[in-house]
Amino acid sequence: MSHLPAPVLQGVQDALRRLGLPSKVLDATPVAGGCINHGAHLTVQGGGSFFLKWNASAPPRLFDAEADGLRALGEPRALRVPTALARGGGSGAPSWLLLEYIRAGAPAPDFDERLGRGLARLHTSAPRGTPFGWARNNWIGSLPQANRESPSWSAFWRDQRLAPQLRRARDRGFLAGPALGTLNRVLEVVPQALADVDTGPVHLLHGDLWGGNSFAGPAGEPIVIDPAVYHGHGEVDLAMTELFGGFGARFYEAYAEAGSITEAYAAYRRDLYQLYYLLVHVNLFGSQYERRTVAAAGRVAAAFAS
Repeated sequence: MSHLPAPVLQGVQDALRRLGLPSKVLDATPVAGGCINHGAHLTVQGGGSFFLKWNASAPPRLFDAEADGLRALGEPRALRVPTALARGGGSGAPSWLLLEYIRAGAPAPDFDERLGRGLARLHTSAPRGTPFGWARNNWIGSLPQANRESPSWSAFWRDQRLAPQLRRARDRGFLAGPALGTLNRVLEVVPQALADVDTGPVHLLHGDLWGGNSFAGPAGEPIVIDPAVYHGHGEVDLAMTELFGGFGARFYEAYAEAGSITEAYAAYRRDLYQLYYLLVHVNLFGSQYERRTVAAAGRVAAAFAS
């Protein structure tokens, strides 16, 4: 277990004792796949298993926000999510989050359908009158994600999603020249593009639903992980699932049967919502995402050309 920092190991064992669980960690097997945090499958004395994430340079409250998001996604019981059990670190020690370990299995024949229907139920679980946003800010990858609550969806999407990421990209020297003009034009048309969503209904979003954040559990059931939760418009999650692929046709059919997908989604809203995630990728990974970003912005701007 030499890869597991000693303060993290000690903190986890102390937390397990406080939970009244066997606490001696016998093995910590590294788990690949995370691009931000380290991960390990822990085996404890007595045969128990847990999943551990840690990061020596995590932003303050990163794992608090993740635990909060998992709790919120789990409450409606629409989809299974791992339970957050304990968190710790900080003050010079690596931050960590201890989770229920859910063993991956082969997808059941109805995996896509269950995922689509479950996502629709999750989206519609927000109480009537809920504002757009969230009670706390969180992160999208390693970038801050502001969630100041707002009664207007178009203002929220423009001012707390697109504009901050565009400003960050511009400050780093990306998306200059004509590309910047196109993106600024998108900011101008957001109120028109989202007018029909402005006052609701409000949906509970996973917030970062790409293929790597869902998998099949031991019985083949859908599991979702690593949220960037807030209240918004459900088509945001759909747009993210389509950005890099990995979701079957039955997923979208089942979602449409249980929820709703507007005509505007295919016309321009998919691009408008994917634009946020593309800007995030420009800011995280650089110029390789500029072309796709500008193309999506161009399609949105063209849809509202006078």
